[in-house]
Amino acid sequence: MGRLDGKVAVVTGGANGIGRASAKALAVEGARVVIGDVAEERGESAAQEIRDAGGEAMFVRADVTKMSDVEALVREAVDGWRRLDVMFNNVGVAIPGTADEMSEDEFRRVLDVNLIGVWRGMRAAIPAMLRTAGGSIINTSSVQGHVAFQGWAGYAASKGGVDALTRQAAVEYAPKGIRINSIVPGTILTEMNEKILSEAEDPDAQMAAWTSMHPIGRIGQPDEVAAAVVFLASDESSFITGESLRVDGGLIVRA
Repeated sequence: MGRLDGKVAVVTGGANGIGRASAKALAVEGARVVIGDVAEERGESAAQEIRDAGGEAMFVRADVTKMSDVEALVREAVDGWRRLDVMFNNVGVAIPGTADEMSEDEFRRVLDVNLIGVWRGMRAAIPAMLRTAGGSIINTSSVQGHVAFQGWAGYAASKGGVDALTRQAAVEYAPKGIRINSIVPGTILTEMNEKILSEAEDPDAQMAAWTSMHPIGRIGQPDEVAAAVVFLASDESSFITGESLRVDGGLIVRA
């Protein structure tokens, strides 16, 4: 028996990184998974990997900056499997820059994907969950919502907003059976961070800097975040809501 047998989960940004690892981990535990992403080839391959392993999954192209896309993503889950139990709002973009360096378009882009995209996911998922007396919503935040790193003003603002929105909604929907929590990853070896690393003037120095921030002595892997997502999706976390669960190798407590 899996920890998520009978549950239906939607994962945004499920084509790569934390989202892809989480979609696979949810499926291993018995969830039927709908993967939403704009990366169609990667998204389809993620769903196929789950099916090849004996799980149930489908891919739906979805841009979280469009409410209609997010609503259609949730509708596919409900139409296909008659319910929605887990919504993992995971999509994120990282555009560097201090407050005076970023253009307005850049700042708006980060907020539109990272913060408003999370709200769109919640807005679409909550009515479906209310119809089946509850569920679990998990939002991807970041250590940068809690501690400041040089040159990431928009990203920090968006992730701080995710944690605040998570706490607010957790209080509002707890009486209705919906638990809402956020995941707070440290530096994780995702495609996004691999790109940052490849564009650094000195990739080895950048990796050394990332490693030194984490008392555990290394950066994290997507599977380690996925394990926390499965926990928050499962009934094992039935008395947890409004939590910002750190998966950061000790970065925040050291800071």
